[in-house]
Amino acid sequence: MCPLRMQRDHIVGPLVLLLVCGFVASGTESSDYSEAEVLPDSFPSAPAEPLPEFLLEPEDAFIVKNRPVQLRCRASPATQIYFKCNGEWVNQNDHVTRESLDQLTGLVVREVDISVSRTQVEELFGLEDYWCQCVAWSSAGTTKSNCAYVRIAYLRKNFEQEPLGREVRLEQEVLLQCRPPEGMPAAEVDWLKNEDVIDPSQDPNFLITIDHDLIIKQARLSDTANYTCVARNVVARRRSSTATLIVYVDGGWTEWAKWSACGTECTHWRSRECQAPPPINGGKHCSGSMMESKNCTEGLCARNKKVSIEHASHPLSPGMGVAVYTGLVVALLLTVVMALGVGVLAYRRRCRHLHGDITDSSSALTAAFHPGNYKPPRQDNPLHPSAPPDLTATAGAFRGPLFSLPQGINDSPHKIPMTTSPLLDPLPSLKIKVYNSSTLSSLELPADMGVGDGEILSLKSVGTVGREREFHSHTLSREPGLSTSATLGHLGGRLTIPNTGVSLLVPPGTIPQGKFYEMYLIINKWDKTTLPSEGSQTVLSPVVSCGPSSMLLNRPVVLTLPHCAQLDTPTPDWTLTLKTQTHQGAWEEVLTVGEETLSSPCYLQLEEECCHVLMEQLGTYGLVGQSCPPRPACKRLQLALFAPRAPCLSLDYSLRIYCIHDTPHALKEVLDLERSLGGVLLEDPKPLFFKDSYHNLRLSIHDIPHNHWRSKLLAKYQEIPFYHIWSGSQRPLHCTFSLERASLAVSQLACKICVRQVEGEGQIFQLHTDIQETLPPHSPLPSGSTCLPSSQVGPYAFRLPDSIRQKICASLDAPSARGCDWRLLARSLGFDRYLNYFATKPSPTGVLLDLWEACHQGDADLVSLATALEEMGKSEVLVVMTTDGDC
Repeated sequence: MCPLRMQRDHIVGPLVLLLVCGFVASGTESSDYSEAEVLPDSFPSAPAEPLPEFLLEPEDAFIVKNRPVQLRCRASPATQIYFKCNGEWVNQNDHVTRESLDQLTGLVVREVDISVSRTQVEELFGLEDYWCQCVAWSSAGTTKSNCAYVRIAYLRKNFEQEPLGREVRLEQEVLLQCRPPEGMPAAEVDWLKNEDVIDPSQDPNFLITIDHDLIIKQARLSDTANYTCVARNVVARRRSSTATLIVYVDGGWTEWAKWSACGTECTHWRSRECQAPPPINGGKHCSGSMMESKNCTEGLCARNKKVSIEHASHPLSPGMGVAVYTGLVVALLLTVVMALGVGVLAYRRRCRHLHGDITDSSSALTAAFHPGNYKPPRQDNPLHPSAPPDLTATAGAFRGPLFSLPQGINDSPHKIPMTTSPLLDPLPSLKIKVYNSSTLSSLELPADMGVGDGEILSLKSVGTVGREREFHSHTLSREPGLSTSATLGHLGGRLTIPNTGVSLLVPPGTIPQGKFYEMYLIINKWDKTTLPSEGSQTVLSPVVSCGPSSMLLNRPVVLTLPHCAQLDTPTPDWTLTLKTQTHQGAWEEVLTVGEETLSSPCYLQLEEECCHVLMEQLGTYGLVGQSCPPRPACKRLQLALFAPRAPCLSLDYSLRIYCIHDTPHALKEVLDLERSLGGVLLEDPKPLFFKDSYHNLRLSIHDIPHNHWRSKLLAKYQEIPFYHIWSGSQRPLHCTFSLERASLAVSQLACKICVRQVEGEGQIFQLHTDIQETLPPHSPLPSGSTCLPSSQVGPYAFRLPDSIRQKICASLDAPSARGCDWRLLARSLGFDRYLNYFATKPSPTGVLLDLWEACHQGDADLVSLATALEEMGKSEVLVVMTTDGDC
């Protein structure tokens, strides 16, 4: 603890002591002096030197970053000056001393400096602050200076309380609160209004309290602005999030206008306007009617109407009553007959539709096969050719298998009875209609592809079992372009939602032999689902539903999801978690990447822009993540700039910038939205890395030709709050820049739009456009998407032929003493993050090949697989691939 200042410590001078001692010694030792000699009463001496007085004392100092501080003191008269810090003398070599002579007093003036580093301050443990004190000497004694404290300066990043935007009435008192971050020294606070510093001395309507709050005594329309709290000290300057204050004015009526002339309806009217004052900045419109009317004939028109009503209310005569009732009965009978006729026609039309043929070559059917619900195609009407039944319409709501081969004698009469005899001759081709929510495609399956008779018959009978459907407990919304479905059986297939990066691979053998399911794949819209993120987690992928959820799978399927996590850093910045949604709507964790156990129900293969999930339970899934300390994680975003496509015919013009996830689905969603609004993408979206740093996204427009254009933005920039982007709770996020041109003759617009995260990365759009021309559409193919069909059924969905697949599995499934088995294949393909998952499967190689098919959906040539097998020394498998495949 620093001692109190000692102003004066008196010490007997060494010169006086020496004189006294010398006199005593000579008096006792001399024997020559006589008693008659008398000593003088006093001796002459030099004037006494005063105690040191400090002309400059050390002052408190703060170490900014790693720069040391200098402490200085000056005293006179002083023969020596030294510093003492925290009770210990500072080494003499660390002092810098300067000496001079005071011209007025003739006394010596001594000045001393020392340097204090950050290391010295940090080495002091305990609650005591680091302090230093000067001690000066003179012949009269010592004097101590005041203590100077040395502290390390800092300013935290996060405000304890930030101002919040508000909407207030005109002349209402407004309080904007601000608690600056903790700092040393304590931060000083300024308030900015549209980036200009508020000075209460210049505008008495503003008041800044001792707690740093901003008070607007009476809100004016001119106070509508962006307000920012700025904290600063010697080490840093921090800005709070911007609070937008909108001062609105509720509308008020003017006086009623004069009554109009009396009209033909015996009424006159008058009107008023909501202009005293008009509603401003979103204020409420006037309540009540803008117009009122009343009778202008002193009630004569009302009496005439009353007389007419009274005459009309007289009871009918008996003869007229019978005629009226008879007419009503006849009309009712005609209505019943017409309803029955319409019902019969609809029933016949439905039966004809359900009994339509599913094949193009009905002549191929044998005479032994004549099911009760079969009807040959009509050839007499060229305008209504034969078409296969709509499988989606008749089987879309199945929860279980559509048809099963084993049937009992108690089956309903409109199911086809099965026998063990062959029912169908080989067909030259079989056309199966596969329906997407927005597209329709037919897939040709050759007759020799190995489809069993039972499978074809099950497809044949799909349209006849509609009465025995088992409906889902809840209905999933299938939006155009965000869903697909297909009827799949034992041969498997692939569901793909085009241009979204979302797909579902159903390997062969997943569905039991003889059963078919109407399988679907749906991207859930953000406004119709609860998000899987919580706390500091962020949504990284679209939320996808696949089903039916009650299906029992013989082997895992592979769900592919795009994600926007930045993964190219050398150290892991993310903790990634796969979540699933229960039937009650709650979200549960399925697995955390890197923390899998033998009980984990899924395996997640992570790639740079997407992930592939091996699962045995269909449902609703989503990928979330959060930062893994100490480094903040980073999300990949896209910035898309849109403008009106049609020529601008008014003075107003607007530009919209969207901030979206860097996934194909997110870009497709915005493109569809802007297409409906009449907007067009001006250039390819720009990438932006958005860090988990709590800093907002700032957007500003620059270099506007002010002689032709002006911006309607009240502030110099706009900001999207950090949490809105990181949580993903509001989609899609965008900002609009509203501009106004000076005249209709102005057609060219050139400017720059800057988008950046505060204290982070950014992008700049260079805009030059003719607003009076129709802009051409600019629709780039989203990254990571390929032009694949929405659905593929059977062998056509897979790149690896079944014969090659079986030989590879037979060669690698069995464990090898040299390790040249499926485990080496997993390492060669990069699927070895958690081998125990594959080890629990009946055919580990088969599951690895399924994952390889999903990872190489768009570019699945066999070269990469052949290269891995060649490195393993599996020459016998390579011979088969070269012979049967196309590698």
